[in-house]
Amino acid sequence: MSSDVLPAPIEPPNVENKPGASDGEEETQKPRVDAGAEPISKRQLKKLMKQKQWEEQREQRKEKRKEKRKRKKLERRQLEPNSDGNDRKRIRRHVAHSSLRLVIDCSFDDLMVLKDIKKLHKQIQRCYAENRRASHPVQFYLTSHGGQLKKNMDENDRGWVNWKDIHIKSEHYSELIKKEDLVYLTSDSPNVLKDLDESKAYVIGGLVDHNHHKGLTFKQASSYGIEHAQLPLADFVKMNSRKVLAVNHVFEIILEFLETRDWQEAFFTILPQRKGAVPAHQACGSSPEDRQSLPGEWDSASEQEHGRSDAGSPQTEAQGQQSSPRQQ
Repeated sequence: MSSDVLPAPIEPPNVENKPGASDGEEETQKPRVDAGAEPISKRQLKKLMKQKQWEEQREQRKEKRKEKRKRKKLERRQLEPNSDGNDRKRIRRHVAHSSLRLVIDCSFDDLMVLKDIKKLHKQIQRCYAENRRASHPVQFYLTSHGGQLKKNMDENDRGWVNWKDIHIKSEHYSELIKKEDLVYLTSDSPNVLKDLDESKAYVIGGLVDHNHHKGLTFKQASSYGIEHAQLPLADFVKMNSRKVLAVNHVFEIILEFLETRDWQEAFFTILPQRKGAVPAHQACGSSPEDRQSLPGEWDSASEQEHGRSDAGSPQTEAQGQQSSPRQQ
């Protein structure tokens, strides 16, 4: 009988476990299912946590915004005691629109550098805002609109295309308004404005030129054969600085005068306190040194950073400190 040779038993491979190795470490040695994915860094993890926190606090931020709006609304009511809480819409219903046309002449674009163009833009924004909230808003015109000014407005204030109650035209004002209706406000004019004729169109020169083009608006008005005049600043105000007015100051003084029909009140309401303006009759009793420091004429051309509106009065000085377009 033949004897069968049985195969030797196969022993499992001897896998040695390192002493001290924990189950957790064994788990880490196992291949990860998502081994192909990149591990999350500490920075990314921190970012995810912040995002989660931001989402969780969404409602809190919403409540804070509501509270802020309520607070601002309450502040507006306190500043406007005549308002019954419906704010701008209710206020606008009681507005009495003036037929007076107020024009900012932007035909000096090529005489200004970009820095001054931006200053003019800000002055125009202020004029627009003040006219919108005025009790007697004027017919606001922006003429010769183009070049650097339009480009700057397109880039930094795209909402201008939706402005209301304003006529923005690329044409020169002389092409839009009859010559006999035009009055150019320039501090270089020998004519002093005593009252406002609401059938007229008053032009403010939109030029910020740091006094490089003094008298330019007066020369332009003379060459076109149109009326010109200056605001009666010297009749009501004396200042301890040059009488240079920014474009928005001239604009606001006219708005104020339309409401009060009082030049002195209009000047002292609008002129910045830093101008040191005092009523003309009080200045008569000042010392010789003080009187020497008071300019005799309104230097609208020297309005460095302001819109020079040769409206001719103390307003000009006050505005001279602000940079604004100048009316020559």
